[in-house]
Amino acid sequence: MNFTIQNVLIPIPTSDDYTTTDVQVIDGIITAIAPGLEVVGEAINGQNKLLLPGFVNAHTHSSEMWQRGIIPPLPLELWLAQLYDFAPLDAEKVYLSALGTAVETLLTGGTTVVDHLVLIPDQELETIATAVRAYREVGIRAFIAPLIQDQSLNAGIPSGDTQQNHEAFFRSTQETLEVLEAAIKQFHDPEDGISILAAPTGIQLCSDALFTGCIELGEKYNLCLHSHLLETKAQAMLAQEKYGCTGVEHLRNLGYLSDRTSLAHCVHLTDNDIAILAETQSTVVHNPLSNLRLGSGIAPILKFRQAGVNVSFGCDGASSNDSQDLLEAIKIGSILHNTTDLEYEHWITPRQAVEMAALGGARGLNMEQEIGSVTVGKKADLVLYDLSNLSLLPRTDPIGLLVLGRPVNVVDSAWVNGKQVVRDGTVTTVDIQELRTELFQHSQWDSKGKSATVEEIEAHYRYVMGLGIFK
Repeated sequence: MNFTIQNVLIPIPTSDDYTTTDVQVIDGIITAIAPGLEVVGEAINGQNKLLLPGFVNAHTHSSEMWQRGIIPPLPLELWLAQLYDFAPLDAEKVYLSALGTAVETLLTGGTTVVDHLVLIPDQELETIATAVRAYREVGIRAFIAPLIQDQSLNAGIPSGDTQQNHEAFFRSTQETLEVLEAAIKQFHDPEDGISILAAPTGIQLCSDALFTGCIELGEKYNLCLHSHLLETKAQAMLAQEKYGCTGVEHLRNLGYLSDRTSLAHCVHLTDNDIAILAETQSTVVHNPLSNLRLGSGIAPILKFRQAGVNVSFGCDGASSNDSQDLLEAIKIGSILHNTTDLEYEHWITPRQAVEMAALGGARGLNMEQEIGSVTVGKKADLVLYDLSNLSLLPRTDPIGLLVLGRPVNVVDSAWVNGKQVVRDGTVTTVDIQELRTELFQHSQWDSKGKSATVEEIEAHYRYVMGLGIFK
């Protein structure tokens, strides 16, 4: 894991300029950054290439890959019903989709993935073990967040002025927490690149007892916490019904918010909610593409940044995006907000976007001191971009081209903890052709109609959301 990247372009942190230098890595750690360094280990030609820290794909659901491109335009509450009606999973599909998620993330600049992993009922530990195996094989840094809940799907829709009876979830709160603790004991191994997060899916499908149990497990095992939060208008309405306050206020009261907590989406927040996130040093994971795909709204990212809230980027699941192109998520997640604030001095610059994707993602996982920047003493989670690639030409500002352009196949090399996992634009740790063949053979051309569960809950959803009857 010793190598020296020679004559590579890196951004100067204190200006908008770049410098050409050498970067030395020994035992997986960046040990020196200076021109003309003595070559230690393998010499890597960095000429006409840009070196950046690896980005963090800070929120996704790998197993949704099997429904990519097939779910019709639906809001989240109905989309979930469609997803689960048509998403029978087995261990082989979990394995292949985790491989695919890791590969797509690496080839679009990510070296870390946060997988809010959907669990196969009654095979929870086997599901996690399968994803762990895939991520270890690829060599990406993985934070696996077993997606847990203790309330049934229709409990996530506001009741409005109606009386709703929700069937009990198939697994009790205590049993769910026991599954999570067993997963922590068996798989949490940060030194080996695999970490477990305590990750209740969100206030819409989780009891206070489940959140409190996750807080306790986080403290017991020194874990970070992760959750969806106020992704849709329906969830904001539901929070008022359940708690008489916003979802952010309720999680603050439970003690769930801290500098070790990352929260996906955060679309429907008040100014007071934003102040609470800033005060508690919680991280927001911005998932712009799924928010657009599902009509959830535009998260107030510029307000978050102005308030001092840490923000990172996520692709979200591969059937609500429908890809794991991290560069695409960063581009859309940056320029989308130019429409929300006339004050262009607040708009996100390409350099700020890169910092959000790398250091912002690291900070949300309590890894800021270890990854997220090209800094002496940090782990070598690095990505080398080919600046002679057609989609990054003609030559102007390299980071501007990377963030604002439409870069295609621009990742030349990538290292995770100093181990090279991408070389000459190809992932070296797994057979990509074999992965393509397996994904092809385990799927079929199809276009399914509306699910039975959607038809069952749609009328109530439309009523409480004030949509009326559609003809």
